[in-house]
Amino acid sequence: MSEIIGYLKQSDIFYQFTQTQLELVSNLCQEKTFNEGETIFEENSSSKELYVIIQGEVDIIVDPSVVGSQQEKERMVLATLRRGQSFGEVALVDEGLRSATAQVRQKNTRLLVIPREKILMLCETYPQLGYRMMYNLAADLAMKIRHTDLKVREKVLYGQLKSQ
Repeated sequence: MSEIIGYLKQSDIFYQFTQTQLELVSNLCQEKTFNEGETIFEENSSSKELYVIIQGEVDIIVDPSVVGSQQEKERMVLATLRRGQSFGEVALVDEGLRSATAQVRQKNTRLLVIPREKILMLCETYPQLGYRMMYNLAADLAMKIRHTDLKVREKVLYGQLKSQ
């Protein structure tokens, strides 16, 4: 159990959690090991888990053809996530479809899997824990939006320079 708490402490989404709060969350976690090339979830599928990487790497991939892009046919890696990083956090906010595919990049990648319904129940039962987690989630998503915004700007500006 204390090993899982150590992994949670390394994750931004559980930043500034007390020892007791980390223990409560650790009781919800299930550790799973994946092999290189394995898909954790597919773009446009439903999923109700939050994932924390404890070992290895995971690629977050989008398929441009899903939105009808004719220019790019190949799937694109948006980000490669490593130890301490989380993904699937949007499932905590809504139960919509996944906006990307998560695929394992390294063999023996170990993840903590936290079910949406259980973590939300914990947030409702312990409002301070819920506030801290949602604050951390908002900060994490804001950083990811900024990063995506920079990528979009780069692509648009590069495209404009190419066409001149």
